[in-house]
Amino acid sequence: MKPLYLLALLLTLCCTRVYAQDNELLLAQQYTANGEQQKALDIYAKLFKQDNQAYFQQYFGALVNAKKLDDAESIAKKMARKYPGNTMYLIALSTIYKQQGNTAKADELFNDMLKALPNDRNGISNFALQFYQTGNADYAIKIFQQGRKVLKDDNAFTFELIAMYRFKRDKFGLTDEYLNFLPANPVYLPQAENTLALLYDEPDDYDMLRVELLKRIQKQPQQIVFTRLLTWQFLQQKQYDMALNQTLALSRRNNDDGTDVMELSRTLVDNQAYDEAIRGYEFVIDKNDKTNANYVDAKIELINTKNLKITAGKYTQADLLSLEKDYSNLLAEFGKKPGTVFAMQKLANLQAFKLHKLQEAQALLEDATKIPGVRPEQLASCKIDLADVYLLNKQPWEATLLYSQVEKDFPNTALAQDAMLRNAKLAYYTGDFVWARRQLDVLKSATTQLIANDALNLSLLISDNLNADSATKALKIYARADLQIFAEQPAKALQTLDSINKLYPNNILEADVLMAKARIKIQEKDYTGAIAQLKEIAEKHSFDLWADDAVFMLGDIYETQLKDTNLAKTYFQKIITDYPGSLWINDARKRFRALRGDKVS
Repeated sequence: MKPLYLLALLLTLCCTRVYAQDNELLLAQQYTANGEQQKALDIYAKLFKQDNQAYFQQYFGALVNAKKLDDAESIAKKMARKYPGNTMYLIALSTIYKQQGNTAKADELFNDMLKALPNDRNGISNFALQFYQTGNADYAIKIFQQGRKVLKDDNAFTFELIAMYRFKRDKFGLTDEYLNFLPANPVYLPQAENTLALLYDEPDDYDMLRVELLKRIQKQPQQIVFTRLLTWQFLQQKQYDMALNQTLALSRRNNDDGTDVMELSRTLVDNQAYDEAIRGYEFVIDKNDKTNANYVDAKIELINTKNLKITAGKYTQADLLSLEKDYSNLLAEFGKKPGTVFAMQKLANLQAFKLHKLQEAQALLEDATKIPGVRPEQLASCKIDLADVYLLNKQPWEATLLYSQVEKDFPNTALAQDAMLRNAKLAYYTGDFVWARRQLDVLKSATTQLIANDALNLSLLISDNLNADSATKALKIYARADLQIFAEQPAKALQTLDSINKLYPNNILEADVLMAKARIKIQEKDYTGAIAQLKEIAEKHSFDLWADDAVFMLGDIYETQLKDTNLAKTYFQKIITDYPGSLWINDARKRFRALRGDKVS
């Protein structure tokens, strides 16, 4: 029994000692957290004496933090002599040399260790990681580079080196590493693009990439990944014509079906590079016959892009007629069927709102609603468009029936709320203000912010002008102008708006008239004119219904149209500070932060 008793006693003493050491370690950590470095250092020194290896890191770190570099150097040397096979102590010693400013000594020690690099991938990785953890990323990179030579593998440690270059913001090193890696691993091209985009912050960075890519394309013209990365580089610098030329050349060389050109053209559309996108789609159409899927898609996208180009800028009547012909030719070639209903809708909207051919637009949309097999949501969209045309064609009863159908068929959806809002506006346009207001009050809690905002504004407008007979009469004229704005008849709308003050002086619609005129100016792409109207609202009617809308619209115009970041920030900030209850508050806050350079999720 005596041997068992002694063993139990020994175990108890060991456990007690370990428990005591753990308590002291916690106490030292607490002292460190409280800024009592000397007390912590005393405990670490005591623990280090008890177990050199177990408490070296804590004691060494405490000495470094206390700026006792000579003492730290002394214990590192002592441990390195005692345990010559353990590189941890040599790494600690080189760290001290660096901190002492003795770079030559640190490099000499590091180079000695580098010569003894193990012929083992994991060993090399662990060695480099130890240096990285001590803040010596440069040494870690050299270890990985030497490791490639030791292993005789130029592709070893690629991801580790990419991570190191990214950490150090070494743009050239990262670029070179990716360009060496991508030819054999083209699937990583999107990752490379994302990583480079995060690191590159100057035009010179993209110029450096272009130079390196052109060198490699000369040497390895068969590597498609370089051409694709060069196209991406041109896109980042907004050199859209050059990006398209690269992709067209590659498509011709490979004699493919133009899929890459299609993808690039969609990206060009997103960047409003409409002329280049049109050239891309025309290339795909010329390249393929009617049996190829890209041919059909390119035909459709070409017309859509022309539509965007025309409606996004100033256009002539000839431009509109040319687009109308393109849509008509598309329908003649492919027929009126579920797959071309979208074209019928766009053509009808062009005819109704730009060309004012209401009868043709109505007939086309009536045909679209009768085509079997159309998706329910698309059919509902066609019905809403048709109801809009009925409204313009002075057929309000037919319009309200269609709006009500969509509302009934898609309950509790954004589509239903849109139809309900249009139905309420129809009543407003036709002078049935009481019924319109009841519908609008329901929509104030709509899930879609724009619908809720429109409903709230229109409801308040009606409420403010139902108190007196003259105000109601003025509102009827204003509603007629609103309908003319909707119908894209700006000259008529301006004439109608100007008549309000003449017929009813001192009416309460001044801010409303200014907002209506601003909307007309925006419709005509006259942003300077719109700004003048909106600023008058913001300055002279700062407590009016339209004040926060005017301020937000000013921010939007300065950001998206005039590219004046500072003024855009000023107006978005004004929403945050002056109109905290505005429905635009969340959008204003998000856009302000984005313009300021914050990371916005």
